[in-house]
Amino acid sequence: MTLDRLRPVAELALDPMVAAADRIGLTPDGVSVIAFGFALAAAAGFYLATPLGYLLGALCVLANGWLDLLDGALARTQNVDSRAGDLLDHVLDRYADVVLVVGLAAGVSRYDLGLLAVTGVLMTSYLGTQIQAVGLGREYGGLVGRADRLALVGITGVVAAAVSRPLGPLSVVGWLLAFFAVVGHLTALQRFWGAWRDLS
Repeated sequence: MTLDRLRPVAELALDPMVAAADRIGLTPDGVSVIAFGFALAAAAGFYLATPLGYLLGALCVLANGWLDLLDGALARTQNVDSRAGDLLDHVLDRYADVVLVVGLAAGVSRYDLGLLAVTGVLMTSYLGTQIQAVGLGREYGGLVGRADRLALVGITGVVAAAVSRPLGPLSVVGWLLAFFAVVGHLTALQRFWGAWRDLS
């Protein structure tokens, strides 16, 4: 299911944006920081839990996702790839993951689901980098990767703006948090099991 497999295609579509960012003097680290700013803005919109807040949050999530692709492509274009830049990008991505889930959970007052969801999201990302640390290469696969999560958060924001009534026991946002709680941990376990088999 993971959209991360489409990363090379998406990066080709980013060429005009990369060229524009390079022309105006943006740096990859600067783009990473701006991307995180959009994540903060999205979380604030989701916290408001109003139709307008959800729509603005969805747009900011879309911007965060595109800029997350742009920083790496810009680094390669400017020939400034560095481990420091990679570290900054990963740290800001993890904080972005946290603030988005917290904003969603706070907006619907479901901190229980938020805790389960954020741990699933973080474990998925942790396994991706830990697998790389043991020499198997960066792991983006599994049931739901970061690109999938951002797409689902954006879609849910649009749906939540239109549908305010609960769908059974949970709101639209509550169902998303429950999905992340279950599938996040399943994805982490899937990545762990695949790496364990490769290492064994």
